[in-house]
Amino acid sequence: MRQIRLKTVVMVATGVFCLGTYSIAQTAAKAQGDSSVIAVDGTATVTRIVPVPTMISQEAQKMLARQVSDVAVPETLDVRRTKTDTWQAGAGEKFRKLYPVNVTSQTIGGVPTKVIMPMNVPKDKQQRVLINLHGGGFNSDSGSLTETVPVAFMSQTKVVAVLYRLAPEHPFPAAVDDAVAVYRELLKTYKPRNIGMFGTSAGAILTGEVAVKLKQLGLPLPGALGIFSGMGDFSQAGDSVALYALNGFSGHLDPPSAEGRDKGYTADIDPKDPVLSPMYADLHGLPPTLFMTSGRDLLLSGTTLLHRAFLRAGVDARLVVFEALPHAFWNNETLPETKEADQMMAEFFNRELGR
Repeated sequence: MRQIRLKTVVMVATGVFCLGTYSIAQTAAKAQGDSSVIAVDGTATVTRIVPVPTMISQEAQKMLARQVSDVAVPETLDVRRTKTDTWQAGAGEKFRKLYPVNVTSQTIGGVPTKVIMPMNVPKDKQQRVLINLHGGGFNSDSGSLTETVPVAFMSQTKVVAVLYRLAPEHPFPAAVDDAVAVYRELLKTYKPRNIGMFGTSAGAILTGEVAVKLKQLGLPLPGALGIFSGMGDFSQAGDSVALYALNGFSGHLDPPSAEGRDKGYTADIDPKDPVLSPMYADLHGLPPTLFMTSGRDLLLSGTTLLHRAFLRAGVDARLVVFEALPHAFWNNETLPETKEADQMMAEFFNRELGR
């Protein structure tokens, strides 16, 4: 497997590129220079000057200009979960101010969930539902509100966010089993063609895994899938995980593991298990699927590789790639691109469900 190691120098400006800023960047670029050293096995050590694209919003330009230390800051899982829960609650409230919805807790199929309801659901949309599988690295909840509130509001559709069991206490296939249990229960009320399933990051990975599991079980498949910054192969690492951290070019980045897998989630399962890694599954007959990623997303490679696998299987699979933005940028409510992405998600499900 080709492994890329990237040393990147990023010159950024926030907003307007004035002459002075441009001159500084040009001077730095001239002094630093673009360089590359390619080893005999193809491993690359490179230096690049990467300006901020002016075709993205000023809000996005400002976000990309934030300086994040490259120094690793280890934290325990308990600390990570506490910080993530606090952030998700706060960010969720910000989204709810923009997109008023009702949020309640409910147990469905024996699994805890959050049910996100628009204030008004038109009659023609009362017989459909969306299932969200949240992100968070399989070990925390970084999306049960931020991923669902805007989509529920914009699509005028009920969303059930599955609070699946987390790794490493509950490795694969616990999360898949929980999602299947919720889906089975919702099938008692909704026709499969009126059910959509989507997720971001770990939730996007889960969405592909659950779709394959449903097919294996012989259950009717949902009407549409949304795989938003995901991947489908735990046996090897794609190019983008060697290039980008969570914040794109900034922040700590470890070289990808030769094994390319998250052992906290995968445990001792064969990384090419077709449910764990849908790249190795029979994908024929899966429902229409929207894939979404961005130019500086650490899962850019994983998303596009899985999209191509869906296409090879004859699935109606569409791919949207946003310029320059980092992983799961649609969790940031301040970006115009976030509203655009959420609208695309909502419109996709509005178009596909009930066909």
